[in-house]
Amino acid sequence: MTNPAIAANGLRKAYGEKTVLDGIDFSIPAGTVFALLGPNGAGKTTAVKILSTLIPPGEGSGAISVGGHDLATDAQAVRAAIGVTGQFSAVDGLITGEENLLLMADLHHLSKAEGRRVTAELLERFDLTEAAKKPASTYSGGMKRRLDIAMTLVGNPRVIFLDEPTTGLDPRSRHGMWQMIRGLVGDGVTVFLTTQYLEEADELADRIAVLHNGKLVAEGSAEELKRIVPGGHVRLRFSDPAAYRDAAAHLGGDAVRDDAALALQLPSDGTQSILRSILDRLDAAGIEADELTVHTPDLDDVFFALTETDTDTDTKTDTEAESGTGTAARTHAAVPAQNKESVR
Repeated sequence: MTNPAIAANGLRKAYGEKTVLDGIDFSIPAGTVFALLGPNGAGKTTAVKILSTLIPPGEGSGAISVGGHDLATDAQAVRAAIGVTGQFSAVDGLITGEENLLLMADLHHLSKAEGRRVTAELLERFDLTEAAKKPASTYSGGMKRRLDIAMTLVGNPRVIFLDEPTTGLDPRSRHGMWQMIRGLVGDGVTVFLTTQYLEEADELADRIAVLHNGKLVAEGSAEELKRIVPGGHVRLRFSDPAAYRDAAAHLGGDAVRDDAALALQLPSDGTQSILRSILDRLDAAGIEADELTVHTPDLDDVFFALTETDTDTDTKTDTEAESGTGTAARTHAAVPAQNKESVR
């Protein structure tokens, strides 16, 4: 892969004796969505904080680059190329939505005219124009999340880290957020997404990785990951009892019978070749099913299978490490390096 938007080799991080990240690798193409899944305390937010320069990688980590810039030697260029939206809102409820955006424009050193132009565009893009003059404390959860992401976009980042961006949102607001994320990717932005909603990863991600006990235990597209877990099958239903009996005889021991429903179930990994083999066997015998459905495991099945030995791994140290990619992260990314000590 050439010129990935995010690349990490052997990323490590430990807090005392607690190893959070144990040599994990990323290589994420530009203009795609990469979703990182894992149980609470697995290290998802720690990975985001390292890649967004909020905390240093652990001893023994390999090379890391974000937005084409080396994290170790050019951290300020990384900050200029990224945006971060954390688990906790960075919105200041005491000022208006418009003022929140203008504040971010100031932090990015935009001129007043440019700041107002960008603010107006983002308010319109995120359907916040009517609420622009209202205190952000009066916004609904979905509106605050939209404003949060709008604030992230003030600096026109090409790489965005979204750390559980839809936590606490109702289904309608969550789907609206998905549309916004798809729009960002359509503009060529790379999105690094952590989420606990497996449906969200399934809907949005080009690639998904599962983090467990400090390691990436699986990575691939949603369809590739679903094939890891056994249990996929093809179900054939018949209305003619004679056709049902003939099909059961020709398909032999592979078929699980459901005599009451006149249905047969055959194991399948969801691939075209398996389905073709079943249909060819029926065609050769002159048998036609009235209904055929293909069932494959979903990401919930994958997640539970890959993390089934997990217990409640949260410790005080790890919980502290996993929190706080909100206001501090946003400010850290926007303020020049020489002024960082004042905001830490």
